[in-house]
Amino acid sequence: MPEVGARALFEAAFDSRVTTQMIEACIREIYREERIERDRLEPDLVNQLYRVQEFNWGGLRQNNLEQTIVDNYVKKIRNYDRLCQSIDNELLVSMRGYVICSWYNHWTSIIIEDVFKEHPDVLPAVGLVKKIDFFVRDVPFDLKVTYLPEGYLAKERKGAGERPEMTLLKQVARRRGLPIPADLADADLLPDLWAKAEDDPSEDARAVIEQLRAFRNTVVDGIAEDPTDLIRWLYENQGDRRFDAANRLFLVLVDQRNYFDSWKLKRAKPLITEEIREYLDDCGERPGRNITFTWEGTEYGVVSDVVLVRQMAVRR
Repeated sequence: MPEVGARALFEAAFDSRVTTQMIEACIREIYREERIERDRLEPDLVNQLYRVQEFNWGGLRQNNLEQTIVDNYVKKIRNYDRLCQSIDNELLVSMRGYVICSWYNHWTSIIIEDVFKEHPDVLPAVGLVKKIDFFVRDVPFDLKVTYLPEGYLAKERKGAGERPEMTLLKQVARRRGLPIPADLADADLLPDLWAKAEDDPSEDARAVIEQLRAFRNTVVDGIAEDPTDLIRWLYENQGDRRFDAANRLFLVLVDQRNYFDSWKLKRAKPLITEEIREYLDDCGERPGRNITFTWEGTEYGVVSDVVLVRQMAVRR
């Protein structure tokens, strides 16, 4: 067959009788063939995911693994024996946590994407298409799985005139003589103090926890009613390296029995499937919300939405 240039191929495709319906049918068939093996292995995979009992990156965050090793081991330690000891006692433990968390995130994300892609109103993106995972009734979306952001919660508390959660938990810890670790970052200290206050039998501690939980539940109820403010916050608080203004569909996981266990819901396939299907069945002909947000002085417009998946302490 003679070589054909890109321009000629484009013209041939443009002038051909290939319809949109034929292209979509081809894409669905490609996805169906890719899905067969994953579908066969998925029940055991979900079972394996439930064996993860802790979600701890071990101090090694995504996208800065090499930098963390260089800063904390390569440049910091001068003694060879101490370096080897630190690797055995610290780095290998941290690496194990990092790999487990990465493994958990990878496979749960694939399972969740497949739930979307199997819906009749969703067209999968074939291959690696930048910033597009699938189309919902012809609207392209990049899927983002997240939890109730602590930063957004802090903003809501400040807006309501409430003191920060950390302040209230430290105060009750001091009143009750509960230990406050000095070596934990705020992200780890908050659930630590929350758990200690929740386990304390005093009315003082119980009242604080009930107040904090009630406020969080109110925020979640507000998101369920109208997620516009959360969506705008998520866009405006992206990291510099990950900024983009692509259409995003946010799957927000919230375990109201224990907010700090929300990561476990990523493997709760029946619950996730139920909420995703309900959203897709009811989202109308033009899914998503028209959202404007500001980034470094520039205003952007996107189509975005939230699928809220929550596990409630008491079923309504």
